[in-house]
This record gives sequence, C-alpha cells and structure tokens, in this order.
Amino acid sequence: MSNSNAELIERLQQDDVGAFDTLYWQYHEVVYRNILKFTKDPVVAEDILQEVFIKLWEKRSTIKAEHSVAGWLFVISFNLSVNHTRKRLREQVLQKKLAIAEQDNSIQTGTIVYEEQYLLLESAIEQLSPQKRKVVTLCKLEGKTYEEAAGELKISRNTVKEHLQAAMINLNEYIRKKAHIYIIFFLAFLND
Repeated sequence: MSNSNAELIERLQQDDVGAFDTLYWQYHEVVYRNILKFTKDPVVAEDILQEVFIKLWEKRSTIKAEHSVAGWLFVISFNLSVNHTRKRLREQVLQKKLAIAEQDNSIQTGTIVYEEQYLLLESAIEQLSPQKRKVVTLCKLEGKTYEEAAGELKISRNTVKEHLQAAMINLNEYIRKKAHIYIIFFLAFLND
C-alpha cells in the first residue's frame, strides 16, 4: 500500500473530512461497479455505496493504516450486497407465501359461500310440497327432462311443467326472504 493511503487513513482517524473525501473519490467508482455486478440494480448499488462510505466514516478509528483501505471497502461492500440480496429474497418468499395464503383464503371463502348457498337452497326445497320437491329434484338437481320426470312420477308432462313453475316461484320467494339472514351470518363469519 502506498504511503498516501496510510497517511489518508491516519488523517481520517483524526476526523479529517478532506481525507474522507479523497478516499471517496479514489474508490467510489470501482466499489460501485462491484456492487452493481452483484445487485444488478443501479439504485440499490448507489444506496449500498453510500452505506459503505458511511461505515468507513463510522469505523475510521478501527481501520489500520498498514492495511489496504480498498480491501476493507470491498469486504464491506460485499457484505452489504449479500445482506441486501438475502433480504430481497426473504421478501420475495414472504410475498409468494402471502399470495398463496390470500388465494387459499379466497378459495376457502368461495367454498363457504357455496356451502351457504347450497344450505339455503336445500332449506327452500324442504319447504315445498312432496310432489313439487320430487319434480325439482328430478328436473333441476338430477337434470332429467319433463318426459323422464313424468314417466318416473306417473304424471303428465304438463303437470311436471306446472309443478316445476310453481316450485320455482316458491323457491325464489323463500330465498329472497331468507338470503339477508345468510348474508348477515356470512359477513359476521368473515369478520371473526
């Protein structure tokens, strides 16, 4: 190491800002390039560069004049770059976990809504007369045609159609009246 660096470090240890400025202008470009190679982000590299020189000023009394200040700067810049990269990776992992948890929560919420809707429909069907309940079950839940339902129930196709129309009116009224209770329940459940 040249005498000038040893002298600069000695002056730096005596709180000489001019020595600090000289060291900064002597090494900042090469330290910045090394940080940039590691981080691949100019803004981050500038921030880390500033941290390196802040540490140089803060640790000035512990730096030995006989050691290479360039080596010290590179070690500090490397450590800060590694720390930044680790932090960024942890944040990315956390963001992925949060996104997965949010997606799981959305799926779970969707399942709860579906179950609540199913229970409401099931309750509405239970309120129908036995014959209308059979027609709704056959035509709407099992997907049978009017003819297939008529054959199974031993009634006319037209009677199946009439029962189904009347049942759908009853179901819509029941669900409209009871839906607000389920919405209040569901909102209370979400807030728990």
